Amino acid sequence: MADAPDFDGFYLASRDRLVLQLAALTGDPVEALDHVQEAFVQAWLHWDRVGRYGDPQAWVRRVAYNRAVSRWRRARRAILSSDAGADRIHLDPEQHEVIAALGRLPPRQREAIVLHHLAGYPVEEVAEQMSISAGTVKSMLSRGRARLAELLTEWAASNE
Repeated sequence: MADAPDFDGFYLASRDRLVLQLAALTGDPVEALDHVQEAFVQAWLHWDRVGRYGDPQAWVRRVAYNRAVSRWRRARRAILSSDAGADRIHLDPEQHEVIAALGRLPPRQREAIVLHHLAGYPVEEVAEQMSISAGTVKSMLSRGRARLAELLTEWAASNE
């Protein structure tokens, strides 16, 4: 059985950060919350093992991201958009715009940026999690930051 106080502390310290990271990966804060919650359920069920990992947050993030990708594949033919439950995640307009801009990047580039800049992983760990070289991560980060700068500059100019 899982150690409830240990898991509770992990959950409380990690949940919001992981939801924001997954929202940046998926582009949908409400969907991100659902996937992160499901990943935490899996973490709870396997906490005896997951709790011993060096970075249990990485495990929860990967499970949540894999759930999102599976859902995208199943729903490829339908465009799902819903404002229902949007009040559960409070993002300011700038955060929404950053998430929208991230959504316009290629998925792997977006993943590298989120893992490095939002999750705070060093390039080497991003490379390991994505199963690519550190040089490829650096290239993705450089191109992704440049494109984000363009997109956010356009947004800022249109909101002046």
